[in-house]
Amino acid sequence: MIAAAIIAAEVGFWVLLAGGLAARYLLGQPRLGAALLIAVPAVDVALLAVTAADLARGASADWTHGLAAIYLGVSVVFGPSVIRAADRRAARRLGRPAPAPARPSSAERLAAQWRLWGRAVLAAGLAAAILGALVAVGGPADTRALWSGGGWFAQLALVAGAWLVLGPAWTAAAQRLTQPMRREGTR
Repeated sequence: MIAAAIIAAEVGFWVLLAGGLAARYLLGQPRLGAALLIAVPAVDVALLAVTAADLARGASADWTHGLAAIYLGVSVVFGPSVIRAADRRAARRLGRPAPAPARPSSAERLAAQWRLWGRAVLAAGLAAAILGALVAVGGPADTRALWSGGGWFAQLALVAGAWLVLGPAWTAAAQRLTQPMRREGTR
């Protein structure tokens, strides 16, 4: 049941996003478009309610409950930026003409990587808080799959650590390696 709710939430996200952009730029209905885009977080609330209700009625937690918490954390933290980026792209292609964004400098790319990693840490923290709330709702005995042996909490830490290494640390190292070598004595 929870797996189906996660799939429905993902489909709902993209349907509301596409509908909002289509209403705004293809149908010329900016208010309807804005209403559909504002409704996107309701999908997250519905998924949280379904997941908590499932545990509250006595279901034993399995991997899908943990996945729902991860989905919620990622959706809440990264969803608004996905919507803004899609809106900018749709505006450029379907609405008002605008120049393509300028290519960022290496310093801007590194700063963007640090911001993305910060969002990943925030998403992991939010997902961990949701997992903790689900454990409280379902009780420790029925939610053992969420927390025993590190479970989802350890995976969140692993993903945040991997993102640090493969995101900002990798970008910083690549920038250092590709900078022209300066010879001593030359100006």
